[in-house]
Amino acid sequence: MSLAFSLLSRDGPARRGQVTTAHGDFQTPAFMPVGTQGSVKGVLPEQLRELGAEIVLSNTYHLYLRPGTEVIERFGGLHRFMNWNGPILTDSGGFQVFSLAPLRKLTEEGVRFQSHIDGSMHLLSPEKSIEVQAALGADIVMALDECPPGEADRSTVERALELTLRWLERCRQTPLRGHQNLFGIIQGGMHADLRARSLARTVEFDLPGYALGGFSVGEDKAVMRRVMAEIAPRMPVDRPRYLMGVGTPEDLVFAIGCGLDIFDCVFPTRAGRNGVLFSWAGRLHIRRNQYRLATGPIDESCGCYTCRNYSLAYLRHLDKAREINASVLCTIHNLHFYQDLMRACRKAIEEGEWSEFSARRLERWAEGNSGENGDGQLED
Repeated sequence: MSLAFSLLSRDGPARRGQVTTAHGDFQTPAFMPVGTQGSVKGVLPEQLRELGAEIVLSNTYHLYLRPGTEVIERFGGLHRFMNWNGPILTDSGGFQVFSLAPLRKLTEEGVRFQSHIDGSMHLLSPEKSIEVQAALGADIVMALDECPPGEADRSTVERALELTLRWLERCRQTPLRGHQNLFGIIQGGMHADLRARSLARTVEFDLPGYALGGFSVGEDKAVMRRVMAEIAPRMPVDRPRYLMGVGTPEDLVFAIGCGLDIFDCVFPTRAGRNGVLFSWAGRLHIRRNQYRLATGPIDESCGCYTCRNYSLAYLRHLDKAREINASVLCTIHNLHFYQDLMRACRKAIEEGEWSEFSARRLERWAEGNSGENGDGQLED
């Protein structure tokens, strides 16, 4: 195991820590920008560093299909290929495959699926997922799991849980490179007892870290939060705790308060491409007419490149004119805001002010987002 987790401070369940990998450290709580195809949309690696990102996520499914592992291996792995010298986490590809329900068939062996690119057929087995991630050279690799939809019945969720555990054993037996670390995924849907069972059996593998999967897949948010609050504090204290694919600012603050450490979501980048911007006061929808003559920045307190140099009126103009720089500038701001949020959360935990900070933030956003629909469907 080449990964180390240091728990630096706690304030109630909320944790402040540091994860050490072969490609550097990152501070927790941490938000990972999502570079699905080896690139975070609209932002260069140098800009990611400048706005404070320390670790990024890439996707096994997409990189396996295009450009293919043989291309990335020629560069010694994804770090050099995408010009990112910090830590990288790759997901297993399972969620992407399972989202292609009409194009896949699930068996004990793995998942046979049809490529969305050229229609070719492939088998994603636990062994294949790990082999691809090993070739990509990620610092943290995820075990292949079955992720049932949020509305799945109990028997379906239970079968997925058991299959995920059997697949985890096969993932663990598949060799990784010396600097790589396998994380197991806890499933169980919205059933707290199944989550507890999955947790108990997953930690028996004694892995470098653990993740909560199967959230934000169509379930009621109140139910998601209830189950999360029950299971997260029971995860191993001395290992990183990763919440997969959940990513509104409100959800992140709630999850940190449950004791979770690492997060990822496409929401801030996708929102930026759709004119939805985040601030300490709440969400802004740049396409609204109220910003046509707005001379100020998105957020007066924000130090990002966009807020230092551009007005809301200009951003609205670019968006309405469908200029590509609208997506670039809005994405830079949103990702910077998410990193600012992580920094503020770490500071609040360190200073023993988590309860006050989190309550104030959630209350302020509830007021600022009143009447907004920034959680809704966004174009890709």
